[in-house]
Amino acid sequence: MSSSGLPPAAGGGPPGSSPPSHQGASDSGWHPAREWLEEDEEDDEYEDMDYEPNETDERNDDDDSDIEPYDDEHNEDDLDHIDIDGANLNPELHLGNIEIEFAMDEPGQNGNGGETQRVPQNRVSAARLLNLLASNGLRHILHYNGLHETSPGEEEDDDYEFGFFGYRRRARRSGQSKFPKVPSDEGQDLMRSGDFGRNTNYIDRRQRRNQALASKIMWRELGVNLTGTNRQDIRLMAQGLIPSSVADKVIHFDSRCYSGQFSDDGNFFFCCAQDFKVRMYDTSNPFNWKYYKTVTYPFGQWTITDASLSPDNKFLAYTSIRNLVCLAPTDPADESEPAVLDLSSVPGRRRMRFGGNSHFGIWSIRFSGDGREIVAGTSDQSVIVYDLETRQSVLRLQNHDDDVNAVCFGDQSSPHIIYSGSDDTTLRVWDRRSMGDGREAGVFMGHTEGLTYVDSKGDGRYVLSNGKDQTMKLWDLRKMMTTAKFDSIDLNTFTTGFDYRFESYPDDYYEPHPHDCSVVTYRGHRVLKTLIRCHFSPPNSTNSRYVYSGSEDGKVYVYNMDATLAGTIDVGQATHNSRPLDPDMSTAAYEIRSSRSDVLWKTCVRDASWHPSCPAVAATSWNGWGLSTGTCTLHTWNDGATSDEGSPPLARNYDSKLNPVPEYDDFKQTMAAMSRSRPVQRSPLDDELAYESW
Repeated sequence: MSSSGLPPAAGGGPPGSSPPSHQGASDSGWHPAREWLEEDEEDDEYEDMDYEPNETDERNDDDDSDIEPYDDEHNEDDLDHIDIDGANLNPELHLGNIEIEFAMDEPGQNGNGGETQRVPQNRVSAARLLNLLASNGLRHILHYNGLHETSPGEEEDDDYEFGFFGYRRRARRSGQSKFPKVPSDEGQDLMRSGDFGRNTNYIDRRQRRNQALASKIMWRELGVNLTGTNRQDIRLMAQGLIPSSVADKVIHFDSRCYSGQFSDDGNFFFCCAQDFKVRMYDTSNPFNWKYYKTVTYPFGQWTITDASLSPDNKFLAYTSIRNLVCLAPTDPADESEPAVLDLSSVPGRRRMRFGGNSHFGIWSIRFSGDGREIVAGTSDQSVIVYDLETRQSVLRLQNHDDDVNAVCFGDQSSPHIIYSGSDDTTLRVWDRRSMGDGREAGVFMGHTEGLTYVDSKGDGRYVLSNGKDQTMKLWDLRKMMTTAKFDSIDLNTFTTGFDYRFESYPDDYYEPHPHDCSVVTYRGHRVLKTLIRCHFSPPNSTNSRYVYSGSEDGKVYVYNMDATLAGTIDVGQATHNSRPLDPDMSTAAYEIRSSRSDVLWKTCVRDASWHPSCPAVAATSWNGWGLSTGTCTLHTWNDGATSDEGSPPLARNYDSKLNPVPEYDDFKQTMAAMSRSRPVQRSPLDDELAYESW
């Protein structure tokens, strides 16, 4: 998560309350953003922002007894004592009675006969000012906006600009294109290697065979008794079956959906929503889902951030922005309460009470291939390995310089290799067999902004990452950077301080990393607003031919290994106007045009999962009027047809328990009819613009 996030803190004082005094404040956990947050809760304008907890906050969120009235007296001399060195500033700021006076020059006569006079406009406290700037202290403001140890001086003024949170490193511009070559030469070599699908046979291409589905089926049947390379060619049919944008079904949720994944065997699917519930579905028939059960996270903070299914499908681990993980049985007949795992526990230390204070949050969790351990990435810059048998953390790695947004095991057959992606722009490789010095085995550098997700191919060699620099990168374990070389590089030199939740990412922000050790770079999708996820396509249903990612523009982007676009799945188009506008939901809207009454339908695909044995993709999205709700849509390959003769019909709407919702279907049909019957008004200017475009 970006450290400039705005936490939706519960509790705290009312708007206008102030930080406590220094006496006894060490345990207060007061945060300078709390005052602003309380005001924002009234209109929920930023309700969908990814949230980051205060690393030093160990106070109960519901306890506001230590908030005291603010003293309006101020001492201007105190301004000289503020330490702006990011390395030495405590994120928990108590600035006492400091105030800052804003003034502007207006025409008039001053006392010395001058032509202007400075007219005081307003006075605000320094704490109030920080509320408008950041949520985790001045240290993170400076760090994330290109200001590290000093402010930009006269010699460096051209390198900085004033951004959303103050000064940041200016976007680098160059006269020539800096984008990676497409198609990628290294990617084409991978496509010819056989590790990522197979190329079509030259003779087949020359004779135009295997072009139609009927021809592919014929050659598959003719090759049923073949072995070796010739038999592998029949997998070419599966490679071309990319699901279409038409949705088989649209499952609606009353809150935003953050993640959803099929099990390794495809018989199970789970979906995590912001209402702190995980819904489970039986997908043994991938075209006819059945509702399974729902489990709840009782200590939820902001949202369920991640979930992971055990290899035997018997347990689901899920978590929020807490140090607690819930472990729930997936058996619908088992109604027992989920087990609670405290990932902050260490041998010999008393465990914290459940539901109480949390000094870090968990962004990502994954089961090991043997199902005995869980790895987690946290907001306190650490990677934690938790043993499910002993119920204790057995490994804690804190080498990252910022939040660890994504973790995964590198090999399905062993828990030795671990990958971790962080907001410090690095993807680090950990080998637990050589952890004597507590250092990573190697580092992947190439992203210029923070990483949002990491996925392993499962072979202990290839790994995929998504970044806030709007790129997805493929890495080869044999090409990682050594720790000795990594220690000589300043990470802050190559980042712009871009905030992915508020800003767009112009093309001129992109600059190739001078130490990029990735194999292939993929561009086209948009990693904005939230931590967008990416994945390798499965070997059975796609022959491992593709990599794919969600996107802020409402699509799933499917790439060939050489970085060319293989296809897109337009979730926004499939779900547009699929439910009426609910005034209660619109209060949580993010995308609005001019007023609360003018809310737009928007879609942001946060996660997607490709079924392991059939051409079907389930996309999990922030979706609805102003991104206020969520959907999980099932897309299958149908050769471009807009409808079929099967039952039920395509693109029907369902609630979270898969009950049909006829009023949603009627609303969508009504809106579609209105759009078709609405007259199109054209003007001479339209014709002129159309001619210029042509």
